Amino acid sequence: RDCQQADIKHLSGWKQWKRTSSKSLKKILGEVKELSSYLVLWRHDIHSIEGKFGTGIQSYFSFLRFLVLLNFIIFILMFSFVTLPSIISQYGIFNSSFVKIPPKNIAPHCTVYEPNGNKGLVYFYTYLKDLLSGTGFLEVTSLFYGYYTIDAAWISILRYNLPLAYLLATFAYLALSLLWIIKRSVEGFKQNLVHDEDQFQSYCNKVFAGWDFCITDLNAARLKHRSLLYELQTDLEEERLKRKIADRTMKEKLRIYSLRIFINIIVIAVLSGCFYSIYRATVFSQENSNVSMRTLGQIQLGLANLIVQYLPSIVITLANFVAPQIFSILIRFEDYSPAFEIRLTLMRCVFVRLANIGVLLFSLWSQISYCDTEECKACGYNYELYPCWESEVGQEMYKLMIFDFIIILAVTLFLDFPRKLLVTHCSCKPVQWCGLQEFGISDNVLEIIYGQTICWIGTFFSPLLPAIATVKYFIIFYIKKISLLHTRKPTARPIRASSSNFFFLLVLLIGLVLAFIPLGISIAHIPSSKACGPFRSFNTSWAVVPDTILEFPTGLQQVLYGVASEAFAVPFFMVICLIMFYFIALAGAHKRVVEQLREQLVLVSIDPLF
Repeated sequence: RDCQQADIKHLSGWKQWKRTSSKSLKKILGEVKELSSYLVLWRHDIHSIEGKFGTGIQSYFSFLRFLVLLNFIIFILMFSFVTLPSIISQYGIFNSSFVKIPPKNIAPHCTVYEPNGNKGLVYFYTYLKDLLSGTGFLEVTSLFYGYYTIDAAWISILRYNLPLAYLLATFAYLALSLLWIIKRSVEGFKQNLVHDEDQFQSYCNKVFAGWDFCITDLNAARLKHRSLLYELQTDLEEERLKRKIADRTMKEKLRIYSLRIFINIIVIAVLSGCFYSIYRATVFSQENSNVSMRTLGQIQLGLANLIVQYLPSIVITLANFVAPQIFSILIRFEDYSPAFEIRLTLMRCVFVRLANIGVLLFSLWSQISYCDTEECKACGYNYELYPCWESEVGQEMYKLMIFDFIIILAVTLFLDFPRKLLVTHCSCKPVQWCGLQEFGISDNVLEIIYGQTICWIGTFFSPLLPAIATVKYFIIFYIKKISLLHTRKPTARPIRASSSNFFFLLVLLIGLVLAFIPLGISIAHIPSSKACGPFRSFNTSWAVVPDTILEFPTGLQQVLYGVASEAFAVPFFMVICLIMFYFIALAGAHKRVVEQLREQLVLVSIDPLF
């Protein structure tokens, strides 16, 4: 320091000021960073959970916090570029106005849309039903697609193209989600590669470096002891199974493969039953949502109509509960290793949850696209049953999200708490043998990933759905925290934090990729509603993009058409392939270097002089 101070005296005034300013800026940035760490959402709660239950359970709550922040950013994006300009222009704020251009070359019967808004004296239970189903007064609010009928908004002298903004905001929230998930998953992927070592190193890591020093609670320490014991037992069991597999005769191989084929046929049959049930429930719900109201009294008909409207959500929830239970029983007969059993069961559960959403959407689209008259074919969709089909799909996604939250809350209140009271105050052997329900990390993660996939798909049809998802996950954090602390016990099969974070993000990425498919079909293939929404003047939602490009200068149009042409796409694809092959070769070279270094480490342990 004395040398530095002496050097500073010989510097010019500008250089002295520059060095002093650099030091002061670094100090300020360090203090700001330290202060900002105290503003992190649920910082103290997550640290407390980590101290009591270890990093495995803490990774679930950190993942839940990530989804809260992601949905909040998506809500800000959709509200700022879609909802706010519509509200400003409709109420004339900032000297603004709006233009509604009537649909061109469209049959008049396609433009008829009369939302079921509540008029006159309305019973209280009607408002409750509308709140749960997204119909009535909610259908005509900014929550759903049908509200946004503005073609252009004028704010002072600036023209705001709402249809283009609506489509670009949709692309933006999907791209934001993809980039953010990839950024977070890269770190977990690197840690996964480090942990993917041979069995001897795995034993050494567990024995000498397996302890979690974040733990401060005695019960959590005992749990960690048991988890390490379980991991060692699992590794030994996998070694035993590897030897058993190596020693199998041809007859035993035929038997086990035949059994696995038979079990997978049962799994496919279970999935087919779930999908068919969802399809029939959706068709019945869409066709009979108002029929039951003709034969019952006021309150009874409202309740019956609500049950009919929620029938797809109920069937999907039952399928999500029953199918994993069947899979967990069948997996025991397939003779896999314990680690592979867990992964295969989880992947089956992920598939059934996400595929159920796909079957629901397919059922809706089959009803929307069904046309048997010339008037219907003129519109391109079933205009009689779905005059504004985008709002109908948004209502289904809204009901799925609300019902999912109700189920999570009901399980905690009406199953976990009574079970806790029974175990605490009843000394009967059957009750004590059952014990408390385990806090399964993977099951809870699948719950929230299922809800997040619904949010991604539904945001295009219900722009304010991310706000509901943000509030939902915010409340779920405290529900799960209370459940973990008071009504459940940590699972006896823990998951390593690094691998669990990567697995959570991988499954979330699968959910996002699957959300691209229905959104892409809705935007580019299915004709947009001609009676509502910002795209009623276009054949499809995507048609707004070429229509906007035609308004650009001729030179810019030629550049964009050139980028979209095959003459540009083929060389671009070849360059991307060359870059990909280069990185694959580089990764292979790095892998060989790592293997050589490991061999040298073994030689060092054998011969220190080496």
